This record gives sequence, structure tokens and C-alpha cells, in this order.
Amino acid sequence: MSAGFSCEPLGTRFTISPASASATNVALCWMADRARNWSKPRCNADTDGALLAAIAEPDAEGRALLARAAERLGLSARAWHRTLRVARTLADLDGSDAVRRLHIAEALSYRRPQTRSTLAA
Repeated sequence: MSAGFSCEPLGTRFTISPASASATNVALCWMADRARNWSKPRCNADTDGALLAAIAEPDAEGRALLARAAERLGLSARAWHRTLRVARTLADLDGSDAVRRLHIAEALSYRRPQTRSTLAA
């Protein structure tokens, strides 16, 4: 399955195949990320605050999932933002302009499992 998205500042349309995150696809996503609306070159990992909220705001279902995960897993604000950054990158690789529930779920799946002693504390 391929999804296309346009990168207006570059005037180019990219087609990304999520199943094969080849170096070319990753490079195209990186170019789209840089062209999004940065005043200076940045990547998703460098975003924070208002900029992160603007580019990685999940849909209603994604926000609800992240809120439930934060409550259940005791996510810190740092972990919440890290999840949003990873989800934004996954959305880029998927060719999606929006961060959806699927991207939040996948980002949460990459978290390290917590040990029982960590959960008990």
C-alpha cells in the first residue's frame, strides 16, 4: 500500500511505501519534514512546545489512547512528548499529514517494557 503526500514548499509529490522504509523513503520523509514550516532546519526529534503541538497533535482517538496510556503507564511529560515525536515520524513514513490513533499505538509499542519493581514504585 502506498500513500502520497505533497510537500508544498518543494512543489513535489512523494509516494511513500510504509512497508519498505528504504533509505530513499526515509530521505524523502526527512525532506518533507524539513520543508514543513521550519524557520530553520529541524527534525521531529528537535521539536518541542508549541511547534510540537502544531505538527504532532493527534486526532481525537489518538489523543484518547495516549491519555489512557499515560494514566495506565504513568507516562511523564517527557515520555508523552517523546511518544508524539515518534508518532509524527511514523505518520511521515506513512505519508499522512495527520497523526492518527494508529501512529500513537505504534509509537507506544516501541516503549521499553517496565519491570514489576518499576510499576510498583
